[in-house]
Amino acid sequence: MQVGARLRTAFFDRPCLEVARDLVGTILVHRLPNGTRLGGRLVEVEAYLGAGRDPASHAHRGRTARNASMFGPPGRLYAYRSYGIHTCLNLVCEAEGRAAAVLLRALEPLEGQERMRRLRGLAPGASLRLLARGPGRLAQALGVPLAMDGVALSRGPLALFAAADGQAPRLARSGRTGIREAADLPYRFYVRDSPWVSPFRAGG
Repeated sequence: MQVGARLRTAFFDRPCLEVARDLVGTILVHRLPNGTRLGGRLVEVEAYLGAGRDPASHAHRGRTARNASMFGPPGRLYAYRSYGIHTCLNLVCEAEGRAAAVLLRALEPLEGQERMRRLRGLAPGASLRLLARGPGRLAQALGVPLAMDGVALSRGPLALFAAADGQAPRLARSGRTGIREAADLPYRFYVRDSPWVSPFRAGG
């Protein structure tokens, strides 16, 4: 898997919707303790605004122990447990204290697919489309634990890279999926016609 330059803090220190749009097509890589690399191309994300601007955001009602990482600084990972089961990964953006973040919803697997299958509990040869379509699956396939909440992507085992080919994806935009509050806001960005994008679900 070829990657471009590693994305630094300045990439995230921008308006959340700009970051979300520009994340589509980038390469997310997790290097495991044994040196194995797991990674792929981000094909679907959702923006969640901070500073009281977004009723669907975890930070809408203020800072708590659970969402503290969402308040920055930018370029950190905000990881949380959904329904007490699935870990979901978000990338914090905007200035520290704004509590804006982008949820990583789906990824096209490009490296370490067999290890991803094992992490997902799938049989060898199971369809690659089962690996990382949906935020819980994505975190599980990459082996990113909840304990990585708050880590900086500018260093360490989890990193984000520009695409090596420099080609812009065919971007589409819609309301957010699987939520009730502010679901109609067009804060979901994804690769148009990609088989790796998660199915759209209305409501939550």
